[in-house]
Amino acid sequence: MKHIVVLSGAGVSAESGLKTFRDADGLWEGHNVMDVATPEGFAKNPELVLTFYNERRKQLLNAKPNSAHYDLAALEKQYKVTIITQNVDDLHERAGSTNVLHLHGELLKARSVDNHEILPWDTDIKLGDLCAKGHQIRPHIVWFGEAVPMIDPAIDVCKTADILIIVGTSMQVYPAAGLKDYVPDGTPIFYIDPNPAKIYDKHINTIKEKASTGMKTVIKALSSQ
Repeated sequence: MKHIVVLSGAGVSAESGLKTFRDADGLWEGHNVMDVATPEGFAKNPELVLTFYNERRKQLLNAKPNSAHYDLAALEKQYKVTIITQNVDDLHERAGSTNVLHLHGELLKARSVDNHEILPWDTDIKLGDLCAKGHQIRPHIVWFGEAVPMIDPAIDVCKTADILIIVGTSMQVYPAAGLKDYVPDGTPIFYIDPNPAKIYDKHINTIKEKASTGMKTVIKALSSQ
């Protein structure tokens, strides 16, 4: 089976009602991202940060996968599929995708501030919620300025791609935006985004559509190969 690697971003989940800071010039649900998505912001006002992610978690639990999520999951019937996502939601998994690598963490998980032991967590995190060693619990989110632990596994996956689908991402956030450079030379690339970045690669088929309609276009193109 051919291996399809998918790089997915916020545009996939936007159609499920989940917003990101790029929707409003650096504001994320009315907050400056530096206040709620950096280690410095957490150190300065941990209660604000925990409350912010508690609200995002509640929003996620009320959201549902959209057709783009389901179409990506359906590709597993004919291909080996690995999804590398910048999204912190679980909508790919809920739609049925079985091999998802989260670059930037997951809203439905938490970890202690002193280590990277990951815990399932689907309720509010409050000040005073401690791990077994007595340290505060924080969201399992990769904040700006932090290392991206899953980038090396993601690079290894990209090196094995037969087909690359980039969907719903600005291709401006690094290191995620650099992953396309690791696919083998000549790999067909489909890039779905209403406002795609300019990528000068003769193997890129740019589809200026939102994720749900763009995936229909890609599936049609794949069926004709």
